[in-house]
Amino acid sequence: MKSQTEMWTQLRRNRRPLTLALALLGPLIIAAVLSPFRGSFATTAAALVLIAAVVALAVVGGRGAGYLASLSSALWFDFFLTRPYDRFAISHRPDIETTVAIVVVGVLVTELAARSRHHARTSSEGFGYVETFESLSELAASPTPSPQILEFVSSSLVELLDLRACRFERLATNPPLARVLASGVVDHVGLAWPVGEIGIPGPEAEILAEWRGRVLGRFVITPTPGAPVSIERLSVAVSLATLAAASLDHERRSV
Repeated sequence: MKSQTEMWTQLRRNRRPLTLALALLGPLIIAAVLSPFRGSFATTAAALVLIAAVVALAVVGGRGAGYLASLSSALWFDFFLTRPYDRFAISHRPDIETTVAIVVVGVLVTELAARSRHHARTSSEGFGYVETFESLSELAASPTPSPQILEFVSSSLVELLDLRACRFERLATNPPLARVLASGVVDHVGLAWPVGEIGIPGPEAEILAEWRGRVLGRFVITPTPGAPVSIERLSVAVSLATLAAASLDHERRSV
């Protein structure tokens, strides 16, 4: 039996197809539920109910879900709630205007929701990065042994990049892997890999722990297949590896 954590992880990874399916079917269900009351329920009121559903789906599922829900809402509003009923046709001009308004308003609120989510996520991630760097700096400044610092960085990289695993190797004995550069670009066989679209190439990639031109090891990461990662996150990951390398170099010089 799957644990609750595993179930939530699986739901998060499948959130996009689930929200898209809900965006397609949700307005259909709402319009079908309202259809028995269409004789006494104002079409504008029904349109507002559908717009509220679009807003909710746009907030949860992003632009794709919002756009799809807007079109689906207009389609099923026409079919179930405008005359002639149960047909994809509209005979009254006010109903035509309301149908068009559903699409226009749905697209607008989707854009607003998407931008709000982006700003909130960026702000939250920024605070998270600062906290991680502060914790790592405190560890590096204390008498904490390097294995604990490396373990902290590995755990931070797993969370930051949504990895399946991460380990540190002091000697890179295996052949070179796809490499995360300081700019956040992933170099794979001489090409810039589209990590923002299809994620980090696998089965493994590497982040060098480099300080003052000297490579002191590498973090070997096992990415989640197909999980997109932003360049900003990858740049932060390289910075964490650099701080780990600085700590190793300091320890080496102190011996």
